[in-house]
Amino acid sequence: MNRLMKYLRDYKKESVLAPLFKLLEAFFELLVPLVMASIIDRGINAGGAGGADTGHIWRMGLWLLALAVIGLVSSITAQFFAAKAAVGFSAKLRQALFDHIQGLDFTNIDKAGTSTMITRMTSDVNQIQSGVNLVLRLFLRSPIIVFGAMIMAFTIDVKSALVFVVAIPLLAVVVFGIMIWTMPLYKKVQANLDKVLGVTRENLTGVRVIRAFHQEEVEEGRFKGFTKALADSQIFVGKISAVMNPVTYVIVNGAIIALIYIGAIQVNVGNLTQGEVVAIINYMSQILVELVKLANLIITVTKALACADRVAGVFEIRNQDRTGAGQTESISAGEASGKTPFLKFDHVSLTYAGAGAETLHDIDFTVNKGETIGIIGGTGSGKSSLVNLIPGFYPVTGGALRLEGRDIRRIPEEELRGMVGMVPQKAVLFKGTIRSNLQWGKPDATEEEMWRAIDMAQAREVVEGKRGKLDAEITQNGKNLSGGQRQRLTIARALVRSPRILILDDSASALDYATDAKLRTAIRNLEGGITTFIVSQRASSIRYADKIVVLDDGEMAGIGTHDELLQNCEVYREIYFSQYPEERLKAAGAESPGSDQTVGDGVRSEKAEEGGESHGIR
Repeated sequence: MNRLMKYLRDYKKESVLAPLFKLLEAFFELLVPLVMASIIDRGINAGGAGGADTGHIWRMGLWLLALAVIGLVSSITAQFFAAKAAVGFSAKLRQALFDHIQGLDFTNIDKAGTSTMITRMTSDVNQIQSGVNLVLRLFLRSPIIVFGAMIMAFTIDVKSALVFVVAIPLLAVVVFGIMIWTMPLYKKVQANLDKVLGVTRENLTGVRVIRAFHQEEVEEGRFKGFTKALADSQIFVGKISAVMNPVTYVIVNGAIIALIYIGAIQVNVGNLTQGEVVAIINYMSQILVELVKLANLIITVTKALACADRVAGVFEIRNQDRTGAGQTESISAGEASGKTPFLKFDHVSLTYAGAGAETLHDIDFTVNKGETIGIIGGTGSGKSSLVNLIPGFYPVTGGALRLEGRDIRRIPEEELRGMVGMVPQKAVLFKGTIRSNLQWGKPDATEEEMWRAIDMAQAREVVEGKRGKLDAEITQNGKNLSGGQRQRLTIARALVRSPRILILDDSASALDYATDAKLRTAIRNLEGGITTFIVSQRASSIRYADKIVVLDDGEMAGIGTHDELLQNCEVYREIYFSQYPEERLKAAGAESPGSDQTVGDGVRSEKAEEGGESHGIR
């Protein structure tokens, strides 16, 4: 918790005034039993049998009313300052946590887990906020009332006050013992909450798949198991916490019985008045109320401390030092001199954190400026993993990846990401307008630059077909657009920044063949020689690339042009012929007329849409 207290620095005044006003309230509350004793001794019993000093009773009654009003004003003021400090603290903490998470690399985010991050930013921070609020209001007030009541009791009668000396340590043992016992259990509760949130998120995200494979009952069983574990842990820790109140009541009420017994003896011998006995009992009752409050405070603080440890754990997650010894290398605007390749994969390997085996192994090839590189392979062969290394989303764990002769791990992250335009597999648009989404690529982009990127992405008809055009509304995740429209706008978002490296990670899967071909032609004809990586399962999308990298189970099965790979790469031949079966027949010299009419016509139509050399792809 101490590591998070720096977020209270801007609320020093509120953090001081809140407990001070609570202390003021406590001071006036401690005077109430003395006023009550005066009413009994000097008011009710003043005239002997049947008599009473009515004037004194009214005067003391007005004092009680004044103490109540002053206490109420003090309490409200303390509540205001405590709430202001706690809410401001949680806002700054949540913002700092969000900023830190935004700066984490993919490895750390994968390791921590999305559901855990969400729980810590919401539930955990809320618990910490409640803890700070209650600490500012009660952490000083309750001990002051407890020890103040004991001191006041000693001023009335030492013998009777000795009961307090026995009762308060017993109460402290119960309260703090339960706190120490429950603190690790509350951490377990929050961990179980993470699991419930994780399975909930997974089910809501994949609800279509679950229904498609009729797995509703299986997922309901999983969810029931996680919620039962959460409920069991909450019930167990709740039972332990529930012991606190009855035990404290037993101790305090036992102390009150002892006070009544001792007080009766003292009254009989004339050492105490009836009003003083009532005052002592009132002080014990005040201690009971405050200890119950303190018990609830400790439960809340225990939860808050457990949550604070979890939140602090997120701040302790650090990215791997990209610069090695702390030095960075800037990227010059010009080209590297000599024969240094633009991009060099030098026997690169990648192992994800916690993985048992390498995802990529010994990837070795070079890329020249302005080339188009196609990457193809089966599902799970490592295509996306390969291109995610270029912007530094994941660190290279073996070999080196060099950009213009410099290891990308020694390039400042902001500068490296500024060179790369990335279009991920899943087209993600944010709630706002088309304009605001394009400005993610370049915040100061002009309308001319936006329309140029839109034209290259073949998205003009999409934008012009919307009311408001660039200012047309986009719902969360772009749900008011079709899959192809989302893909074209995400490609435009990457192109608007005029990147030196463009990565299309299977980002044209929802486009028809003709639009896909026009897109590749527009990118190829860009000024400045943009280096393009196209990840695709379609052989047609990468057929005319300068180089095609074929991946198989994380290893390079081949590299070369389309014609070269057909000659010497078995994996590429299998992929290509599976998509163009009539080509296999031609290669085998067994062309079938019937096949030409059925399958061949469709393939020839696709080739016509692509345009081949006429579209300038070659």
